[in-house]
Amino acid sequence: MTAFGQVVIGPPGSGKTTYCNGLSQFLKLIGRKVAVVNLDPANDALPYDCAINIEDLIKLGDVMAEHSLGPNGGLVYCMDYLEKYIDWLLFKLKPLLKDHYFLFDFPGQVELFFLHSNAKNVIWKLIKQLDLRLTAIHLVDAHLCCDPGKYVSALVLSLTTMLHLELPHINVLSKIDLIESYGKLAYNLEFYTDVEDLSYLQYHLDQDPRSSKYRKLTKELCDIIQDFSLVNFTTLDIQDKESVGNLVKLIDKSNGYIFAGIEGSVVEFSKIAAAPLDWDYYRTAAIQEKYMKDDEFL
Repeated sequence: MTAFGQVVIGPPGSGKTTYCNGLSQFLKLIGRKVAVVNLDPANDALPYDCAINIEDLIKLGDVMAEHSLGPNGGLVYCMDYLEKYIDWLLFKLKPLLKDHYFLFDFPGQVELFFLHSNAKNVIWKLIKQLDLRLTAIHLVDAHLCCDPGKYVSALVLSLTTMLHLELPHINVLSKIDLIESYGKLAYNLEFYTDVEDLSYLQYHLDQDPRSSKYRKLTKELCDIIQDFSLVNFTTLDIQDKESVGNLVKLIDKSNGYIFAGIEGSVVEFSKIAAAPLDWDYYRTAAIQEKYMKDDEFL
């Protein structure tokens, strides 16, 4: 039986864990059974209840201590270990396949998704052996739009990740509600989401003494991005029901969920569109945290 889900990736601090927490709450409210799978061994303070946790297989702290590795080397080792013992993950996932929607929360080490092959191999083994239909959700902090050099770097990272993973792929500017607090954008937001003519950024890059000496390199990178013409962004405010709902619709089209159960999808999205959905990210998260503390006390 075909199951559906998301591979949640992005640099550290882009909001992957917050996204998994908020989206799992949202999907449950529109009627989906959700299984969050934590595959980040460095994420030891989870705000959500995860169905499967990689720490039951391997712990980053143990790897670093035993092999004298730093955090980055330790994460690569953990992904290699997961790939080697992929049967452990397959065994844990199989009972959930019939009626669950999956969110895979991956580490924030970007090298895993455009340089090393271990994370890609893990994902593709899940797809082939469990008939999973997965979309990669690549989160990028929206504040990078305020710095032309960082924005170009984010574009390069997004493109290389898309080409490496070879999955249906959606790039998301997260924390879009905070973008104004980081400073004024050089152009309107659509310029950054649609990745329009990047030559307009050249003037602003030349004004920055840190970027001006890399002018030729930056121009070549912008040309490559535009030659591929693959990268664009959608925006996300995890606290806003409409923003989350629009992203869910886009994801469901990309991985085929909306076509696999058309009647169910219509019912789900009628809840988003017509009914006042009783969902507030921080209120729900606070209630969840209270129950977790009560359980610890008991």
